[in-house]
Amino acid sequence: MAKGKVHSISISPKRGELKTEILEANIIKDYGIEHDGHAGDWERQVTCLNYASVLKANEEHKLNMGPGDFAENILIEGIDLVAVGQGGRLKLGSDVILQVSQIGKEDHPSIVTKTFGISLLPYEGLFCKVLKGGQINKGDTVEVLADV
Repeated sequence: MAKGKVHSISISPKRGELKTEILEANIIKDYGIEHDGHAGDWERQVTCLNYASVLKANEEHKLNMGPGDFAENILIEGIDLVAVGQGGRLKLGSDVILQVSQIGKEDHPSIVTKTFGISLLPYEGLFCKVLKGGQINKGDTVEVLADV
């Protein structure tokens, strides 16, 4: 099982806005992150992105983007997230379990693209449904759960 850690957690009150980093979050089953505009009864409740992708984009495009700037909820270090695959599951902290419902999405002129000229979520973002809720904190362990 691959293991990594939560680099950051970010939320925004509404969709279509850049997100702001927070140190901890309450993740609600079948809903998403409490106080986040993307939470709700749908398949893209929580978005995850690989922190290494942010570092690479910063280097290649001479940017200084950080937590929430790509409109992701959770930046994860140390795991190849795309390799998790659709239907794969991630355990964050001691309780939270996310299931990947979609990898990438339609690339439209989002606030991220308009602001920074680059976007990562349409290509490698993991869109997840919350199978089990709980509290997560910056620095928590993230592990890929084996198929049952």
